[in-house]
Amino acid sequence: MSIRGQEQVEKKYDPLDTTMKFVNRKDDLDPMCEDDDDCLKAEMSCGHAVTPDILTQWCRRQLDEGNYKFRCPALVEGNKMCKELWSYQEVRRLADLSVEEMQHFEETIALLAAADYCEMQLCPQCKTSVERKDLSNLCVQCFVCKADQKKTYQFCWQCQREWKGPGPRSDRCGNDDCMNRDLQLLQTCKIISLPAVKGVTACPSVRACPTCGMKVEHSRQYCKNIDCPRCHVEFCFVCLKVKSECSSSPYNICPGGVAARQTSVPVWKRK
Repeated sequence: MSIRGQEQVEKKYDPLDTTMKFVNRKDDLDPMCEDDDDCLKAEMSCGHAVTPDILTQWCRRQLDEGNYKFRCPALVEGNKMCKELWSYQEVRRLADLSVEEMQHFEETIALLAAADYCEMQLCPQCKTSVERKDLSNLCVQCFVCKADQKKTYQFCWQCQREWKGPGPRSDRCGNDDCMNRDLQLLQTCKIISLPAVKGVTACPSVRACPTCGMKVEHSRQYCKNIDCPRCHVEFCFVCLKVKSECSSSPYNICPGGVAARQTSVPVWKRK
């Protein structure tokens, strides 16, 4: 699928900029688009050519999908991606980000990075950020509320209301409609096929990463393996094993077939 959107390319490199290496070839991030001789291409640190508009679109899409570490998507050796890591500083310069774009990128990167290393939510009562240290316990105490009100205030991490019933619990609190919406999505999501993977015609469209529990969807392009944007562990979308444990070809159905819908969300055990 082409990365290029409906709008025309507006960003242009300055041909007098000596800090960039300009190259005379197609944009490697969007090889399906028609070549534009008037649009300068610059070379990234990995050696692939980009235009500022396409680079911006690609990196913005990565942020929208929850991935703040930018890796080159250019194809090498057939369907294999380059995946060379780009620094934000390099992206900012070669994407020619505007002030508004830089603000959006940097705020989003900060939020996503924080989510990588801790579980944070706003207390429903005082709106202070609260960290959940025990990922198996939904009953969380807000120490700001306790300090202000001189009494204990506990809320449910799942339904975001004052805690009801005994605790600790990992499934739900005592509020009537408290439910794990991630688990509900895993149980009710639509069924899809993976056209590039032989034999996979009926697979849940949403999976929870077997390592960290993050919800991911398959693009229905390329092979069956997914690189989780949060923990960066590559796993098979079909059998839900990490890539090193899936014994079949990336383009063939697994020996055990398609794994059933998940009935629990894995908890990330950070080392």
